[in-house]
Amino acid sequence: MFAVPSAPTARQEIEDAIETSLERLEHRLLPLGDGAHALASAIRRATTGGKRFRPLLVAAAYDTLDGDGVNLSDLWRISAAFELLHTAFVVHDDVIDHDLERRGIPNVGGEFRQRGLDKGADETGASLLGTAAGILAGDLLLHEATRLVALSNVPAEMRADLVTLVEDAVIVSTAGELADVENSITSADLDPMTILQATRDKTAVYSFSAPLQAGAVMAGADDATLHALERFGERLGLAYQLIDDLIGAFGSPEVSGKDEGCDLREAKKTHLISLARETASWPEVSEALAQAHTGPVAIRVAQTALANSGARKALERLVYDTLDEAVNIVSMSTLPTECKTMLIELVDMVAERVP
Repeated sequence: MFAVPSAPTARQEIEDAIETSLERLEHRLLPLGDGAHALASAIRRATTGGKRFRPLLVAAAYDTLDGDGVNLSDLWRISAAFELLHTAFVVHDDVIDHDLERRGIPNVGGEFRQRGLDKGADETGASLLGTAAGILAGDLLLHEATRLVALSNVPAEMRADLVTLVEDAVIVSTAGELADVENSITSADLDPMTILQATRDKTAVYSFSAPLQAGAVMAGADDATLHALERFGERLGLAYQLIDDLIGAFGSPEVSGKDEGCDLREAKKTHLISLARETASWPEVSEALAQAHTGPVAIRVAQTALANSGARKALERLVYDTLDEAVNIVSMSTLPTECKTMLIELVDMVAERVP
């Protein structure tokens, strides 16, 4: 994990802020019936156990840019908002992908699907309940994240800038996720740049650019600093999501939190696939991918075909080139040395995820 000057204090304070939000949601939902109470419990489980690197990015940017102009309790709450935002997107993503588990245990949808079965529902009814619970849990988390920022006790202009960052994160991520799904269902061959844009938009803003800029805004950073962090976050976020594409095709269940080769099984049109399409081996790859949904053996055949085509190596090169671009942005910036060091450590942490 990258260095946070105030760690482990920052981590504990962020955990406490997240816990306060979860307790508030539970308190509001508890009187509204058994189902609402169960939803609050499922939200808590969905939020538990993460690495918290998005909220830690907020704190790290604030610290390394010599921030001291806000009440630390507001720093922790705004940091926590980015973890709740992340959890909301994860919960909604599981609904979109029809996934019932995450990291080997039932997710919100999986819990409520089983709840429906326990209440005597048929498969269709249980599936409907699971989908509804996932959508509503994500909605509540999105609201809570926005609420934390909107009610922060910081100067009005700063608060407006922070709300805009959260809004941008939600809007861009929404567009990226929708484009990703639309790309996956179209029968037409897609321009690789179209796929790359969706890949970037799904993750880069909410996971990197916005948290880093939020910390910088609270530290009173100038426009040049905010711009550098935005550009850095875009490159790092693209690399991060491209690595996720590698993990979705080749990563183990322990790394991906899903079944091995989940992206191949679901026929996702990732940049990995667009790179394979440009090789002479595409007919063999295409045939293997068409069978990947049939089981583990077919997935391994598809993995081998993708690797032999050179697409895996090509995507790895793109990842490292993109990480190099992020490093160059840092090197050419006027950011303080401590901030530069933190960002380079962040690049190294992302690079270590390559499967």
